[in-house]
Amino acid sequence: MKTLNIIGGGRVGQTLGRLFQTAGLFQVQATLTRSRASAEHAVEFIGAGQACTSLAAMPAADVWMLAVSDQQISVVAAELARLAPARPAALAFHCSGALDSTELSPLRQCGWSVASAHCLLSFARPELALAQFAGTPCALEGDAAALDLLDAVFTVVGGQCFRLAAQHKLRYHAAAVFATNFLPVLQDLAEQLWQHSGMPDALAQQMRERLLRHAVNNIVALGPKAALTGPAARGDLSLVAAQGQSVTQWNADAGQAYQALSRLAGKLTHS
Repeated sequence: MKTLNIIGGGRVGQTLGRLFQTAGLFQVQATLTRSRASAEHAVEFIGAGQACTSLAAMPAADVWMLAVSDQQISVVAAELARLAPARPAALAFHCSGALDSTELSPLRQCGWSVASAHCLLSFARPELALAQFAGTPCALEGDAAALDLLDAVFTVVGGQCFRLAAQHKLRYHAAAVFATNFLPVLQDLAEQLWQHSGMPDALAQQMRERLLRHAVNNIVALGPKAALTGPAARGDLSLVAAQGQSVTQWNADAGQAYQALSRLAGKLTHS
């Protein structure tokens, strides 16, 4: 069984480490985080390995997973490359959706095989992510040898793997942001506007569940275009303009978002 080291024991690192360990795909050896306490917590959740707080303390491994923030990927890769001459060549992959495998170029120059593997799932909590992972799209990009291995292991744990060209990663990840990350922002704006308009808090909380559930059900059943409602979908441009102006007076950024989204809604209606 191949060995695995995990750099970054947050929600993604914990979830994937636990999935790999439970499925018997890798033997997790070590997990590195910024503090001893968080590393120990990650090891406990994964169910294997040792807690580490420095790269130098980590043992050699066949595979290295960098589940760190986007800003830290190249920094960690460079530091790991400085230690590479004392270790056997290995496979390294990072989990960013927006960045490609060139972030790991220092390791590639050391003879390592490198890739990126992004799982299109909201890792809000590791416990939930474990239960939700089956069927998750996994975008793979990088060296052929690395992709073959990653394709195999992510498929075993329930991922639906596909290959993604490096130049498409930013737009691919932007699509995920539109589909998931902006939804809480839009919901928060809606609730602020309701409260500002005088709707009771308890009723606004009820609307959170009812409207979101109905909207999602309609999109799933009908598709985005057929599920679209509201003044932009009806072509009521005068109402769109009036509401946009009113929202802008309340919050300039929200007003710009309203107007831009209304234009896109109008285009979707006529597509």
